Amino acid sequence: MKVFFRVGRSVTNSLNVIQDWLGSLGTAFLHLLIQPYYYIAIIFIALYYRRQVALERKLIHVKLHSWGQETWRTVWSGLVMGLVVSIAAILLGVSLSGTAVACIWVVSIVLSLLRVRYLCFAYSIGLLGVIQFVLNFFPNALHSGAVGNITTAIREMDIPALLVLAALLHMAEALLARWQGAKLATPLFLKGKRGMVVGGYQLQAFWPLPLFLLIPSGAGTDLPWQPLLGGGLGVVSLPVIIGFSEMTQGMLPGRKAARTSGRLLMYSIVLLGLSLLAAWWSPLTLLAALAAMVLHEGLSWYSALEERSISPIFVHPPRGRKVLAVLPGSPGQELGILPGEILLKVNGVLLTDAAQLHEALRMNPAFCKLEVQNREGESKYLQSPIYDGDHHQLGIILVPETDGAVTAEAKPSSIFSIIAMKTGTRSRHLPNGRLKRNKATEAKKESAEG
Repeated sequence: MKVFFRVGRSVTNSLNVIQDWLGSLGTAFLHLLIQPYYYIAIIFIALYYRRQVALERKLIHVKLHSWGQETWRTVWSGLVMGLVVSIAAILLGVSLSGTAVACIWVVSIVLSLLRVRYLCFAYSIGLLGVIQFVLNFFPNALHSGAVGNITTAIREMDIPALLVLAALLHMAEALLARWQGAKLATPLFLKGKRGMVVGGYQLQAFWPLPLFLLIPSGAGTDLPWQPLLGGGLGVVSLPVIIGFSEMTQGMLPGRKAARTSGRLLMYSIVLLGLSLLAAWWSPLTLLAALAAMVLHEGLSWYSALEERSISPIFVHPPRGRKVLAVLPGSPGQELGILPGEILLKVNGVLLTDAAQLHEALRMNPAFCKLEVQNREGESKYLQSPIYDGDHHQLGIILVPETDGAVTAEAKPSSIFSIIAMKTGTRSRHLPNGRLKRNKATEAKKESAEG
């Protein structure tokens, strides 16, 4: 009878724990729907992709991406990755209070006004860790009023656990950059070192992640397992934005995305190790917080240094015209033409400038024959019918001519340029003869597309 009573009480306790857990999860989900942060993130991302389309139309006179489709892609992939990160964080015991959520978001928004990449939580959590370290030297200061509530929330933050969360987010960012980074790349016309225009790519993407984290252990029931970082039986929602920003003139988008992904993964592993050590020995918290910011900044600095040290690859060779991008669903894509390949001949005409491509295609308006040199230097021969409504260059976007009239800024987007839809393109001052020739070429392209 006692055994039966003991088993029954155990089952009742388990049911109560499950009921409390589901109730807390439902409340957190409701808070996610009510609070504005997640919607702000989605609107920001939609605005970014609209600006991306405007930039593409300005440079190549056609959109390579659809802002609606790209926004949807990042939202659903962010939902999936948010669930994965939430499960990992809950198992580790990462906890966060509601006031801490507000502090992290306020700091992130303020930092993003300086540079968009500072929206990354490694900067906001790292900075809050440094502020907490400074506040610990003044334990009796700033305890009253609204400022006192904020400082109390910062003092009570579990910075090592939040840095673990930042490491998990960067692991997610590394995976998403590897899987989607090349697909989101935007071709650019950039001003080279010697003033000549070269081709390049901007790889910039953001993902909104809705996270569900534990509440601090003192505010709820103990968990049924022993978490590494503490945390109680209760859930709070935290919407975050992750993303990366790179620009390249010397690599293909896929290679650049893979290299960036690998470095982000190494960074996340180092940060995870330092954060776990700080959770075990608190004096290392300041080191981990500083490492979160300094190492992340070092990645951006090293990537820029690497780009300056390598030669641009998106420049035209003496014979043929190099491909910068290919429109999705175009005849060029169906033929298997890839960025970085060289169009040698079109309908028997050896290409020596961009205008010849359009003229050679008009020699036979119903059919075309191409000789293409692939990335390995081998020639391949392709042929395709041409239909009404096809892009006037088969959907092939060529590397710009060295005396091109329009260039884009070789720097990441700012939050103001994204909101204001400023593409950052600039018209170059050219001699009259070159300017007239470029304008005539652009007018011919636009009339063909119309």
